[in-house]
Formats: sequence, C-alpha cells, structure tokens
Amino acid sequence: MGLLSSLGSLSQTWEKLLRGESGIDIHQPFPEFSPLPLGLIGAKPIDLSHLTEIVVRAAIEDAGLTTPIPDCGVVIGSSRACQGSWEKLLTPGRGGGVDWLETLPNRGALVAAHLLETTAPVLAPMAACATGIWAIARAKTLIEQGYCSRCVVGGVEAPITPLTIAGFERLGALAKTGCYPFDKGREGLVLGEGGAVLVLESAELAVARGARIYGQLLGFGLTCDGYHVTTPEPTGKMAMGAIKSALHGSHLEFCDVCFIHTHGTGTKLGDNREDYIIKELFPFGVPVSSTKGATGHTLGASGAMGAVFSLLALQHQVLPPCVGLHKPEFKLNLVNKVVKCNIRTVLSWCFGFGGQNAVMALGNR
Repeated sequence: MGLLSSLGSLSQTWEKLLRGESGIDIHQPFPEFSPLPLGLIGAKPIDLSHLTEIVVRAAIEDAGLTTPIPDCGVVIGSSRACQGSWEKLLTPGRGGGVDWLETLPNRGALVAAHLLETTAPVLAPMAACATGIWAIARAKTLIEQGYCSRCVVGGVEAPITPLTIAGFERLGALAKTGCYPFDKGREGLVLGEGGAVLVLESAELAVARGARIYGQLLGFGLTCDGYHVTTPEPTGKMAMGAIKSALHGSHLEFCDVCFIHTHGTGTKLGDNREDYIIKELFPFGVPVSSTKGATGHTLGASGAMGAVFSLLALQHQVLPPCVGLHKPEFKLNLVNKVVKCNIRTVLSWCFGFGGQNAVMALGNR
C-alpha cells in the first residue's frame, strides 16, 4: 500500500492518526479567497501527476515488487483529476509549462501505467466521492474475470483549486475552522489533498510469491440514489441497499461487522443520514469512526484512503479515533480514542454527490 496525506506518508499518517492529530490548518493558497481550513500536503497545492507517482512507487515497494510489471492492471480514479492545471491554462501568466495533453481526466491511471510499463487493462473511473471504492471493486472484477491476476488500484486527488473552492462555497458546504465529524459543532467539510494506492492480487498469486498480506477484499456493494445532484436521498434506501449487497456478496451477517469506517464528512445532512443508516442496520452498537477530521475530505481518493486505514486497523487490531469529535451529537458507538480489540471484518463506505453509494467489506486472511 502507498498513501500520502496532509499528515504525511502512510506510516506517518497512521501514527499521527492514532495520536489524534490533524493535518488540517488554516491556509490561503489563492489571494482571491479568504483563509480557510485545508488539508494541504505541502506549502502549496500539489501536482496530481507528482502525487500519483509518489503513492504508486510506495505501493510497489511495499508489495516487494519491481518494475516493469507488464501484466499488472491499473484502476486509479479521481474526482477532480487535473482540474488545477486546466484552471492555470485559462489564467494569464499561470499556464506556462502546462501541456494540455498531459492533463486529461485519466492522468492518474496513465502515470501509473507508464511507471509499471504495463500492457494490461488501464481504467480511470470517476464516481464523485465514491471513486476510490469503485476503483477497488472494478479491479476485483478484472482479477476474477481473468483479465489479470494483479492490479494497482486506488484514488488520487489534488482538489485545492480556485474553482473547487468556489463551487463548495456556493453550496455552503465548507467549514470555517476545521472538520468535526458527528460533532454537535460540525460546520461542513474541509478539502484535503491525498492519494492511496493498493496492490490487489489474487489469493493464489499472493500466497505463491510469499507476499505480505494486509487483508482480504471480501465483497462490495454499489448503488445510486437516482435522487438529486447534491442532496442525499433522505431515507438512505439505496445506501442501505449497497451495504446489504456488500454483506451478501461477502457471506456476512450484520452482526459479523466489527468496525465501520464511515464517510463522516462533518456536514449536517451527511452525518445525519449516516446516523440513521447505522441505527437502522446495526442497532447493536458496532464501533464507528471517520478519519476526515485528520486528513480532510480527499473526495475521489477518500474511499481508497479508507481502505488503507481499514486494513491497518485489521493488521494492528486497533480502531482509529474519530479526530475532531468533541461533543457527539449522535448516540452511536463513536471511537474517540484508540481502542484495541479483536477485529475480523470491517465495512468501509463512501456516499458521493449524485447519490453514488459504494461499500466494501474487508477481512483478515
């Protein structure tokens, strides 16, 4: 696995997350906007290609592989892709050095494909904030259908751009001071840069080469609300359908779930809806947490980052805290500090704009 967030590399992010730290700070990357909380990786917005190269190289190294890997599939998605570069092209004095042909929507997937020198399938899905999980699900299908036995998969996002900030401001969705998932004082979401890439392999290949195995992708559920471009469908019917589908495909019951890594954006509507869904399906008090108070909302990368955090929870048998939670509004079993416990299965989900619902079940191997 490879990850880069406002907290640092994979190991740095995990260590700081367990300490309850946040990578969110007040920044003013563009003079036309007032300072606001952001999860920046560096002093200025990161380039998507550079971000992708860092996390892909880290994942390949962590997997004990060396390039070229010509038979390795690639499924890497993004919600904003190279939007920051497009905006520079339209801004006098800022577009120098930008090659438009290197800023197409599939840029992240192509960067990975070139690093791997692969001739296998290369896909670049986009499903708003559900993109990362959609990518992992699509890679699982490619492997099961025999297109390849290994995929580099995940999501990358460099969303700190004037247009993205302006758009979320118009929606009234941005927080003013920080990200506080499930908290009484939550203000909205905080944009964060980040990327996460995993090496997904068939069990046969992983075992045969003696790979270090973090966990197993048991199944997934994918649905759409078909309701509204931004507002989530209030009953959560199709989101619950995705959860049920993930459990059914994984041969799990509701009571088998040991931990839920939620979407947990810190918005009023989003957190309210997740509270309702969890209470409807998991009335026995399964532990739940969100990591966006630590990393910010990385949009299309958030599902892949959630997968990494869930797999690390399985590996270390600890539950990561819900950073930013001070006064819970909901009567959920919210994790507010590191908890050591026996974890066998984890659900991780994302609910994106347009009603895109994506859920995956992960387990120990």
